[in-house]
Amino acid sequence: MSSAANLLGAERSPYLLQHADNPVHWRPWGQAALDAARAANKPILLSIGYAACHWCHVMAHESFEDAATAAEMNEAFINVKVDREERPDIDHTYMSAIQAMGKQGGWPLTMFITPDGVPFWGGTYFPPTPRHGMPSFRQVLAAVRDAWAQGHESIAQNAKQMSAALAKMAASHPGPLPSPHMLGRVAASYIGMIDHSYGGLRGAPKFPNPPIFRFLWQEGARGEAAPAIEATHALLVAMSQGGIYDHLGGGYARYATDVEWLVPHFEKMLYDNAQILELLALAQAHRPDPLYAQRAEETVGWLMRDMMTGPEADPRVFAASEDADSEGEEGKFYVWTEAEIDALLGPGRAPAFKAAYDVTQAGNWEGHTILRRVTPPGDGAAETLLASSRTILFEARCGRIRPGRDDKVLADWNGLMIAALARASSVFGRLDWLELGQDCYEQLRGLLDGPDGRIQHAWRDGVVTAAGLLDDQACMARAALALFEASGQDRYLTEAIGLVRAAQAHFADADGSLFTSADDALDVPPPRPRTASDNATPAGQAVTAEVLARLCLLTGDPAWGAACEALICANSGGNERLSGVPGILAATRLLADGATVVVTGPAEDAADLVAVALASADPTVAVLRAPPGSALPADHPAFGKPTGDVAAYLCRARVCGVPIRSPIALLEALAVLPEAR
Repeated sequence: MSSAANLLGAERSPYLLQHADNPVHWRPWGQAALDAARAANKPILLSIGYAACHWCHVMAHESFEDAATAAEMNEAFINVKVDREERPDIDHTYMSAIQAMGKQGGWPLTMFITPDGVPFWGGTYFPPTPRHGMPSFRQVLAAVRDAWAQGHESIAQNAKQMSAALAKMAASHPGPLPSPHMLGRVAASYIGMIDHSYGGLRGAPKFPNPPIFRFLWQEGARGEAAPAIEATHALLVAMSQGGIYDHLGGGYARYATDVEWLVPHFEKMLYDNAQILELLALAQAHRPDPLYAQRAEETVGWLMRDMMTGPEADPRVFAASEDADSEGEEGKFYVWTEAEIDALLGPGRAPAFKAAYDVTQAGNWEGHTILRRVTPPGDGAAETLLASSRTILFEARCGRIRPGRDDKVLADWNGLMIAALARASSVFGRLDWLELGQDCYEQLRGLLDGPDGRIQHAWRDGVVTAAGLLDDQACMARAALALFEASGQDRYLTEAIGLVRAAQAHFADADGSLFTSADDALDVPPPRPRTASDNATPAGQAVTAEVLARLCLLTGDPAWGAACEALICANSGGNERLSGVPGILAATRLLADGATVVVTGPAEDAADLVAVALASADPTVAVLRAPPGSALPADHPAFGKPTGDVAAYLCRARVCGVPIRSPIALLEALAVLPEAR
């Protein structure tokens, strides 16, 4: 394979294709690139990003499209591009290296590695000229080129240190099963970081941090951290009224750059919206609010309108993201001037809309306005007028040049959305959302199922583009369990178990932990990546622990509980680490205190009891149907209960309570939160 060419044109990733016309001789990641570097005795310049990344676009325009810069790159390096969403395992390794160097991670990630894949120096974005104490990208290139050519001992020393650091970071951290006291300490620590003025965690930039707030909500739902419930409500309201939310088209941006949730990085990610939708459903189940219902409906509307992709003749799965930029400018698609608002809405509508959405002549961001709701809800007539104004602006915005869309299909992110749709369907009473999740699940299995029971990671344009990772098996198993509980169809439980078995066969270590990459992944440099730390998405090990705990609740099989406990204990060492693994801690609480609502009787007669159980605000509640003639698992504490009568049995700690026959009584039994009683 020639090194004197840009080889990205044959790739499927939208991010890689964005760079296919660069004068840089880019290669995709793979053994061929490592072999080429070894043959040429050149270091690899590894650049990692994603299609919706604003600063990735900036560095591309400034440096990778510049002929002189490209010539220096081509002369001294083997240049490799990686889509972090397509290869999160590769991204994880080199992002860990940046952090081991004591630097703040981010994208674009710029890493220099040996032909064996060992990192020795790196950074993130580098400007084209020295700026703010940062060297220019060409200065960096020259320094690394000269050090390599001179055989500088610092490179070998750095590579050795990085190998040791990565091996340490990829090791499991065994410890005891976290106690309720430890869970409470972590929850209290997070609560101490809450921004009581603006919601979310203190400081800027502001991220939604769904794994943290999902853990906090669960602790609050179990009555262990009551302030966590209010903190989650405050987060959802602040985001839902702030500029991070698209008030015309629906959906939440990735994060806000300021403390007030006003100025987003405008890209919209599937994974954020999935996790926020689930939080909206939990919050609605606890304290119904028209705001939550509206945001959920609008977000699913955005999902169906703008994110549906898949085979051209029958698209039923969801794209990865929408870009921040259009026409080369961040946010241009989304922002407004007062003159535009006045012209479109006229004197009868504009004043009320401007007052409600912070529209002024000066604007609230760089001379433009990012829409945010700054007034409380009005009466029915006022809200109807505002809704019609939003429709006018939305239709006008449709005439603008849209941001790019990354339409690759990722199993793990789609799995998060399927589970969210299942829960939201039950809480908001939208059967069509459950059907949407089921359709997505079916098509994903058709596109990404592997011959050995594993599900692959990425698909685009008719081709599987990346092998399955732990996160894919875990998130799709979690989705299957959510569909099983919401629909009562046994096959989803069977398929969830199949995915867990595949994960155990190909990702497990002897200590009960799980690697990110499979045992047959040939292009992953050592050490084999493994993490339990949650980031913007929950870690694959954390999701697997949740699935194992839920399988224990649903089947009663203690083997699932033992596997869950082993996985948790393989990642619980060191009290200082526990705050970084909220997903593992949530699984710990689920395993220890989770409940199963077993609903017996004919489906039609038991429907109200099932609906109450599924709409619980407590995410540690699992729902199991037992229609007449069915056989409950022999290991389940409800085994032997009569299935012909309409009743609900609340089973906790392997003990089932008396039959509950009234939906109101079941609601009362499940209402562990004071406000929900």
